[in-house]
Amino acid sequence: MKNLLPGLPLIESPLYPMMKAEMGLTPEEMRIADDLYERGYAVFDFPDRDVEARIDRVKANLAPRYGVDFDSPEGTKNAGERRIQDAWKFDEDVRSFAANQAVLDLLSKLYGRRAFPFQTLNFPVGTEQAAHSDSVHFSSLPERFMCGVWLAMEDIGPNSGPLFYLPGSHRWPIMTNSLIGRRGYGGSLASAQDPYGPAWDALCTAFGVQPEHLIARKGQALIWCANLLHGGSRQNDPKLTRWSQVTHYYFEDCIYYTPAFSDETVGRLQMRELVSIEDGRARPNTFMGELVERSGSKYSFHHSLYERVRRAIRVKVA
Repeated sequence: MKNLLPGLPLIESPLYPMMKAEMGLTPEEMRIADDLYERGYAVFDFPDRDVEARIDRVKANLAPRYGVDFDSPEGTKNAGERRIQDAWKFDEDVRSFAANQAVLDLLSKLYGRRAFPFQTLNFPVGTEQAAHSDSVHFSSLPERFMCGVWLAMEDIGPNSGPLFYLPGSHRWPIMTNSLIGRRGYGGSLASAQDPYGPAWDALCTAFGVQPEHLIARKGQALIWCANLLHGGSRQNDPKLTRWSQVTHYYFEDCIYYTPAFSDETVGRLQMRELVSIEDGRARPNTFMGELVERSGSKYSFHHSLYERVRRAIRVKVA
């Protein structure tokens, strides 16, 4: 059937139950799609025959950069740097995980637009980050065309600060500055998620949702929807590591921006200028195929779309 709501990812569309039989999914892809639709996340085995060897090389390459003595069985592992952003720029295995063709093809099927990776984060320990939605950090117009893929780089137990998530929270209202009554454009924040914490806490109480924890084995991965609340559990044993990689993906033909520093209602967006990890090429901001560029504090359409609309309105009024 024709997709009558192309402004929503297929797996977040209310029409998904009617369309899924015609999406050409394998049984395993259908399971993943159903989990994303119902829960906002899906666990799967990362599709790379060399996943274990590649993980071991990433850990060996990145370990000296964290300032932690990983060889000491008794030493604290969470005292140094907790993450490296965009290690794909110098580590080919990190880039290979991010640009894995099978993952790109799967995400493209599930969302109905071509996926591209734009950021990696590598962690030696858990983040212990409070519940948050990525949609305040990375968002798109149309909304929800962003997702994350988290890869376990070792077996992860309950005492090493496992990832947690709140099932179904991807369907809650997307947190914006206008929703919580603040202005974002041109502002500054110590933490981009701090202003939204009380509202997320209130929604958790209102819906009565309890977090679930991912006790993962090495090579397992998790896809989560843009608006799913998730975070890092307390690291009960500071001697433990929790090696992992996160890759963030956008989808083509969207406007990409940072909501925490934007005011969408009046068109003031902190737009992003992105390069795809897959091929190193720019992915411009577009709306239905038309290039969108920054213009002062607002965004503007290339090829003078705004001017064409303005003149048409003026002619009609005249």
